[in-house]
Amino acid sequence: MKVVSNTTPLSSLSKVGALWLLPALFNKIHIADAVFKEAKSGDIELPNEEFTVHDVRNVTAVEFLLPELDMGEAETIVLAKEIQADVVIIDERLGNKIAREAELNVVGTLTILRFAKERGLIDVVRPIFDAMIANGQWYSHRVYEEFLKSIGEL
Repeated sequence: MKVVSNTTPLSSLSKVGALWLLPALFNKIHIADAVFKEAKSGDIELPNEEFTVHDVRNVTAVEFLLPELDMGEAETIVLAKEIQADVVIIDERLGNKIAREAELNVVGTLTILRFAKERGLIDVVRPIFDAMIANGQWYSHRVYEEFLKSIGEL
């Protein structure tokens, strides 16, 4: 399964010590060069054997997306199309919307946490979710409650 991730999911999971969930779920994670640079500037350690960095070939497509998205999001979407990714991990609302319009299968960090629980990699999600919020990731109260209810933790 080919999985491409944007920076925010990497950052959110890294800050709470849960970045290991991505390779545990998907083996290899593909990231665009812009995401790699954003991750490095945010002090996110990405193990070389589990994260593959790609240069995006279609620079014109990236430039087309830049008025709406940042470089990491734009390159993530273009890379996902170029390598025919099965899954793209993007949390930002607009990036998520544009990726879906590009007919990509998009999930967010909360879906990753759900998958990890369903596959028995973690027993409970709530402590990780709470730690992500404590570390600056914002979710509305409604999303918080609905998500925890949907996985039986509220």
